[in-house]
Amino acid sequence: MIGQLGRNLAALALVFVLRLTNQVSLCPAATVIFCYVGATIIDVTEAGEERAMTPGKLRSLGETAMMERKYNDAVSLYRQAIDMEPENARNWYQLYNVHKRMRSLNDALTDLTKAVELEPKPAWRVLKGKLLMNLGQCDQAALEFSLANKDKQSADASSGVKEANECAGLLRSAMSSYQKEDWKTTVTMLERALAFTLDTPDLLFLKAQSEYHTEDYYGTVSDTGKILKNYPKHIEAYQLRGEAYVRLNEMDAAVKHFREGLKLDPEHKGCKAGHKFVKTITKKDKKATEAFDKGDYETAINKWWEAMNHDITLLAFVRPALLKVVKAHIALKQYDQAIEEAQKHVNNEESVEGLHALGEAQLAAEMFDKAVQTHHRAMEIAPEDKKRFCQQKLEEAKVALKQSKEKNYYKILGVPRNAKLKEIKKSYRELALKWHPDKNSDNPEKAEKMFQDISEAYEVLSDKELRGKYDRGEEVFENQGGGPQHHHMDPNMFFQQHFHHGGGGRGGGPRMHFRHG
Repeated sequence: MIGQLGRNLAALALVFVLRLTNQVSLCPAATVIFCYVGATIIDVTEAGEERAMTPGKLRSLGETAMMERKYNDAVSLYRQAIDMEPENARNWYQLYNVHKRMRSLNDALTDLTKAVELEPKPAWRVLKGKLLMNLGQCDQAALEFSLANKDKQSADASSGVKEANECAGLLRSAMSSYQKEDWKTTVTMLERALAFTLDTPDLLFLKAQSEYHTEDYYGTVSDTGKILKNYPKHIEAYQLRGEAYVRLNEMDAAVKHFREGLKLDPEHKGCKAGHKFVKTITKKDKKATEAFDKGDYETAINKWWEAMNHDITLLAFVRPALLKVVKAHIALKQYDQAIEEAQKHVNNEESVEGLHALGEAQLAAEMFDKAVQTHHRAMEIAPEDKKRFCQQKLEEAKVALKQSKEKNYYKILGVPRNAKLKEIKKSYRELALKWHPDKNSDNPEKAEKMFQDISEAYEVLSDKELRGKYDRGEEVFENQGGGPQHHHMDPNMFFQQHFHHGGGGRGGGPRMHFRHG
């Protein structure tokens, strides 16, 4: 009696320790103690003796593991039951349930197929038909539903046949369209067919490819993302998604996906080529930007064209790069080239950004009427969130047109309307030295007039507040516009104050008066 009690206590102690280490899933308190430690089954009697597990007990433990969501343990238990009773359809059916819960649908299909072979229940055939539909095998699904509905009594089987035939027809149409490279039809057919399926990465990949060919790159990104979520080693999906990001000019995301693909296969040709392409054009774009920032506009233009010519069809990159080229030409005062490149952008596809670039180039070239027309067109096509900015640009063009018929300070100094203070000061210095009356004794009247205008223009454009008024078309000086107005400023004194010329001025000469109006 004491010996039996000792054996029972030893067995219970083992179970207790295993429970503490989370290795035991089930040890019922009964006259028979049985539990599993990982995939190992322990069946202990009251006498502390181990004995063989039965298929029934294994199935019972499998059900418990399923309820506890320990799916790998459940698979192991049902496989042990199958090893003991391979011809028992119930074992295969239970294993199917686990694999389905784990979303291992191909394994689930293998299990259910075996169960149906052993015991062809109509209800199981219906489940198999639905599973085949989930996997995109719609022709086979239709056959399975038909077999389940031999007596014409199953509503589920009857509706299953109809849906499976519809799905199969859509897939045949999709494959035919794909072979003909009719990408839009392929996308439409696959979209409808996929509504019947659950786990079909191959079909989803065909749809993503077709979307890419229709230039629906966001669709490609979305569908390849779904594939990679469930199949993180799908290297073709990494490549295709990377290429879609390239077409969207999202180069960082593209590089990331090509690199993920290369981790799986360092010699994958598609991912290697994609990675090299992106690194090449981004390197050239970076060098162009650095040159532009340094004022080396010629180099910037050349580098941007090198990058664009790498693939001139890559419009998501080419179009914004072309606008940068326009700015560089304007900075070089190559206004005809700037207008030509901006017009290319507009001719390719009319956009607010392209029209603004064209308008700026026209303003710089003093084509004021055309600039007003261009900015007016931008205003017409602008979405609501850009209307205000477009209105501002249009008003600036109108002011420039008005000023072109009066005294144009930008034209006097020979600088563009977006010139920085450094450029304005440089131009003033050069022109003031050139037209200083002391250096133009052969034509003093013209020199006096030019020197006066140059000083007046600099006074306005070098002052942030005055320049703002001038750019808005407002009166720069008090009472301007109400008749002749004299702004008292000696241009010689002004010149000396700003550039400290000790002996070049005419300190005692007559004072000059700027006339406005």
